[in-house]
Amino acid sequence: MDKQIMYNFIAGPAAKCHVLVVGDVMLDKYYYGEVTRISPEAPVPVTHVTSQKETLGGAANVAHNLARLGCQIGIAGYVGEDYHCQSLTDKLTARGIDFKGLITTDRPTTTKLRVIGGHQQMIRLDFEEAEDMTGPYADRLHNFVAARLNESVDAVIISDYGKGACTEETCQQIIKAANAHGVPVLVDPKGTAWGKYRGADYVTPNFKEISAVLPGKIKNQDEDIEQAARYVMGKFGIKQVLATRSEFGMSLVTQASAYHIPTKAQEVFDVSGAGDTVIGVFALGLAGGLAPEVSAYMANMAASVVVAKLGTYAVSKEELLEVLK
Repeated sequence: MDKQIMYNFIAGPAAKCHVLVVGDVMLDKYYYGEVTRISPEAPVPVTHVTSQKETLGGAANVAHNLARLGCQIGIAGYVGEDYHCQSLTDKLTARGIDFKGLITTDRPTTTKLRVIGGHQQMIRLDFEEAEDMTGPYADRLHNFVAARLNESVDAVIISDYGKGACTEETCQQIIKAANAHGVPVLVDPKGTAWGKYRGADYVTPNFKEISAVLPGKIKNQDEDIEQAARYVMGKFGIKQVLATRSEFGMSLVTQASAYHIPTKAQEVFDVSGAGDTVIGVFALGLAGGLAPEVSAYMANMAASVVVAKLGTYAVSKEELLEVLK
């Protein structure tokens, strides 16, 4: 694969691409500390907090990845009227992400709080209401996406984390509208009801996610993954599949062919957020007119940066250019 093509694209034309991310927007909070004793109140470790941070999570992390690569990003989803929303929008503003598509609801802003002792996650607290979003709030989201598609959008990403934004009605409205405009739709799937993604150009499941929708067990090997992808394409009416396979790399399966891309050999420190990086970089390549197999290879290289970091992480333009040299 010619890395020079990818390098030249990220260095230049990528900045002109417009990508719209729709889905479950989240805030990720981390408390880092040291564990030196057990609490006298209960048999649990006491973590002395030494630092903390807040980052963009879920669909917002997909947008963050794209923003760090220098392209033009819009995001749509649901938030609450709370502190977590303010923190989220402050971070989106700082990264130049257009968040006019965020709909304020009567639910809390989905937030995940993690306590890390040393390099070990001790506990996670979730602030959320994950029921399907319908009614006036959903109508506002649909109208926003339809209006944005009438403007300048080169690719749409549906980032489904199962928190209520990506209902069947919403997914189908977005996919049909994007298809009508000739704009590719990529879906990061959740759960097993993939019928709601019918008509999507790509789904980007990991091995566990694609295994969950199959009638039987498979091994994480090229032939099995290709057969699984073709089963998914036929059963759910999805055009193509980009399956991420951890240490075995990823597989791009189209109607006519299959490409199996090995992972870059390195130590894997944390895989959280790697799927967001893959779909973001893959969509950016497609938005810029790169061939699907070239875009997939570029996404694989970007993921190699992310898995070497602790916690949710968005790859930068400079980091991606470095690994593409």
